Amino acid sequence: MKIRLLIMLIGFIAAFQHETENVKGSVKVISMKPIMNRDIEMVEGYHLKMRENSFPTIFAQHKINGNNVFVECIVTGITFRQSEDRHQKVGKIVVWIDGKRHSEVDSPIFIIRGLKQGSHRVKLGVVNLNNISYGLEKEFVVTIR
Repeated sequence: MKIRLLIMLIGFIAAFQHETENVKGSVKVISMKPIMNRDIEMVEGYHLKMRENSFPTIFAQHKINGNNVFVECIVTGITFRQSEDRHQKVGKIVVWIDGKRHSEVDSPIFIIRGLKQGSHRVKLGVVNLNNISYGLEKEFVVTIR
């Protein structure tokens, strides 16, 4: 548990040190490893194996640092990496901010960067690669001061 927390903290610090182009007032989801565009990046994470007869679940926690929100999800039964195992469910996380679809991430750990002051409702939904929901969602409210 302590090692996991240390790895998470190192990733958190490194991700916040990684600078991207910042447009005033825009919200970005970032991390260490860029994908599709500069607004969405991932933090390398880990993937849990689960028993075949278990139902997929999602657990999400977040930490606020200034106007940035570090999000860590534990999703069982879904992988974020495409594999040759056809029985493995592959997915991605759709991020909604204040009721608007914001971005898609293919990592369970990411940072939402550049939120304005005030309260914001963040919704995370796990979908397959064709954007069909697995029925796994989490919502939380963050307050940026």
